[in-house]
Amino acid sequence: MSSVPIKTANQGRATLSRLIALRVCLAVMEEGRSLSHALPPALAQLEDRRERSFAQNLIMGTLRWQARLAAIRDQLLNKPLKAKDEDINQLILLGLYQLLYMETAEHAAVSETVSLTQSLKKPWAKGLVNGVLRRFIREQQAICDAVDVKPAHRTSHPQWLVRTLRKAYPQQWEAILEANNQPAPLTLRINPLQTSLKTLQQAFAEQEIESTPHPHASQALVLEKSGDVTQFPGYDEGAFSVQDPAAQQAAYLLQPKANEHILDACAAPGGKTTHLLELSNNQARVFALEKEVERIERLAENLHRLELQADYQVGDASQPDDWWNGELFDKILLDAPCSATGIIRRHPDIKWHRTEEDIEQLVMTQAAILKALWPLLKPGGQLLYATCSVLPQENTLQMQQFLQQEKSARVIPIDATWGLTFDTSPGRQILPGENGMDGFFYCLLGKTDPAEAH
Repeated sequence: MSSVPIKTANQGRATLSRLIALRVCLAVMEEGRSLSHALPPALAQLEDRRERSFAQNLIMGTLRWQARLAAIRDQLLNKPLKAKDEDINQLILLGLYQLLYMETAEHAAVSETVSLTQSLKKPWAKGLVNGVLRRFIREQQAICDAVDVKPAHRTSHPQWLVRTLRKAYPQQWEAILEANNQPAPLTLRINPLQTSLKTLQQAFAEQEIESTPHPHASQALVLEKSGDVTQFPGYDEGAFSVQDPAAQQAAYLLQPKANEHILDACAAPGGKTTHLLELSNNQARVFALEKEVERIERLAENLHRLELQADYQVGDASQPDDWWNGELFDKILLDAPCSATGIIRRHPDIKWHRTEEDIEQLVMTQAAILKALWPLLKPGGQLLYATCSVLPQENTLQMQQFLQQEKSARVIPIDATWGLTFDTSPGRQILPGENGMDGFFYCLLGKTDPAEAH
């Protein structure tokens, strides 16, 4: 996305915020870019905090409700726009989102959105965008009622995902879809080697940052409002990390001890790596592996800020011959590559980038990594399989298949007050929104010691 010069007039700033939002939405929906890559540099063009907040809200919301907004737009257009005018299509969605979900005054939402046709050098679209948005204001209820008949439109999810979740969770599928559309809270994990939950909460309160401990994660503080964590007290001193309570369960389940040799496969950006070290008083021998070079740099930065020590290396978890030194591990954490369907509320672009075909490939990748890592585990050791997915193919079914193939693997029951269990399937599933948590799956496996088998 090309940069846009900052304008000083109020009118110019309001237009710029919307223009940046439009460019991000086009980058995500048309160019296939991830929101996490497209959003930060775009917001950096806005100097004012309120403008950044407005633009981010507009971007996240328009992407979150993309399917519903598009269905509404299609009701309002006499005929579809040409492919080369996708910018006008997205522009209409931005306007509809402001009218439906934001507190923007109707006249401002319409006039500011219409004015962007000039920036796009498409003055012919001015009347079209104006007419579509004003018609929606007049006929909003009837149009929304017609669109919302279809669950995929009403909940703004791709049809394949609605169908899959409905089959997997006949009682909970609607709640999952609803939770996916709610903005996720900001949760911090305090570093007990640097501070305590009570001390950090008090420091936050003194700066009017309201926070609440989480019932299922003893190190978690849930903030009432999001903010720039780098400006929070204790950040530079390594007093906390950003991590959802569901993701924090991984280290609790593995219970790392001093001197244990632990592999964190697929480790970046290092949230679970650093948590394993915190729980072992920085005395576990953690080896963190990550496939992508730029992501392992973030892992290194987090280790440095939190004053924790681990060995780390760039490598493919499915190819241990390229990186393993031959020493068996006491414990392995496999936070497997997955569909990320449990964290859609944080990354709404996942809905539109993920396909059914992707799931098949991911399942194969997960199985290959499991097969490659299992021989690296000591007899009597433990492997924790984790995903931020809610799809059975990646979770319970993946575990069933592995257990059938690997006779030395046994399920260690997870004793917890969170998540769902399934009568005939291994593991425990947290659904999005449960106690404010992300969607996560965990299955703890033990490796049978040959001496115990006789």
